[in-house]
Amino acid sequence: MKIGIASLIAGYVLSQFYRAFLAVLAPALEADIGATPEDLAFASGLWFLIFAGFQIPVGAALDRVGPRMTATVLLAIGGAGGAVLFAMAQSPLHISLAMALIGIGCSPVLMASYFIFARVYSPAVFATLAGMTIGIGSLGNIFSAAPMAWAVGLFGWRETVMGIAALTLLVALIIWATVKDPEKVVSTAKGSVLTLLAMPALWPIFIMMLVNYAPSAGLRGLWVAPYARDVFAADVGTIGTVTLIMGLAMIAGNFAYGPMDRIFGTRKWVIFAGNALGAVACLALYAMPDRGLWVSVALLALVGFAGASFPMLVAHAKAFFPAHLTGRGVTLINLFGVGGVGLFQFVTRPIYAASADGAQTAAEPYAALFLFAGLALVVGLAVYLLSQDRTD
Repeated sequence: MKIGIASLIAGYVLSQFYRAFLAVLAPALEADIGATPEDLAFASGLWFLIFAGFQIPVGAALDRVGPRMTATVLLAIGGAGGAVLFAMAQSPLHISLAMALIGIGCSPVLMASYFIFARVYSPAVFATLAGMTIGIGSLGNIFSAAPMAWAVGLFGWRETVMGIAALTLLVALIIWATVKDPEKVVSTAKGSVLTLLAMPALWPIFIMMLVNYAPSAGLRGLWVAPYARDVFAADVGTIGTVTLIMGLAMIAGNFAYGPMDRIFGTRKWVIFAGNALGAVACLALYAMPDRGLWVSVALLALVGFAGASFPMLVAHAKAFFPAHLTGRGVTLINLFGVGGVGLFQFVTRPIYAASADGAQTAAEPYAALFLFAGLALVVGLAVYLLSQDRTD
């Protein structure tokens, strides 16, 4: 089972890579096929929304056929196939189609791991295992930063992405060979996603999940690179360093959150405190978007660190799931988390465009994005106050 979990984590490394690599590829894609920041915001948002929408069939598949086949088939066809299409792209439309297909391919890998954790391990260690998985998987964020910039400079962006497609197919085959499905829960009880949606206790958690991951993933995955370039005249190497620092902060956050529910005896207030810190960092970026590159990098790193409560939120929601709906439950909460990033990318596109029209400084459009992110977290925190704390 440990080798199988390792292979699924490798798949999640790729998932994290794919959701963030557009930031580093942005200059090359604009020069080669005319893809603007708005085009890439659309493609990135499409990745997240398609990924989120596929959580519903993925949840049913996990409960019915198990994580092994679900992860293997989708990662091989969608992930590797989408990367091949990306490497062959001739227009921004092709990039969007490729990102949609890659989103389908990446949709099961994290939830397959969570499904196994929920079925095989004690509830007390779920948040720690979930945080560890995202922490290690977030190495994909690192690989999509400076190493990706280096590879593109050395080999070219098409050749680099084609190599990643081959690696994705290899990981899918390893998942098929090593993952073992947990025993199925035998239950006469019926239920579906609608059963979970009808549970009032879950809705404050869903709303918090909708906004929790969006600022860190949305900013890191797309807006950090043009922000550093336009406001601080950063070159490709500096952009790689900036995205690397934010990616490292996101990894550290995942490991830091993991054991906190056992240390403090609460999930709700750990999540609330962390996201309040993230809101403060976003609003500070809004107030001083051009104070200095490294001031902004420090605040962006804080956004990334504080926004890593995703696995803790999954653990909080999982405490309310019926056992026979575990697969549907973990994928439903993931739908809100990843779907929130997709909505963030779609909404930030017109916010950026409207703010850029007639802006007096290069920083003004980005300040508007930071304000939106901070206010979204404030609203989510207000709703989350209504949630029930539960650690079982």
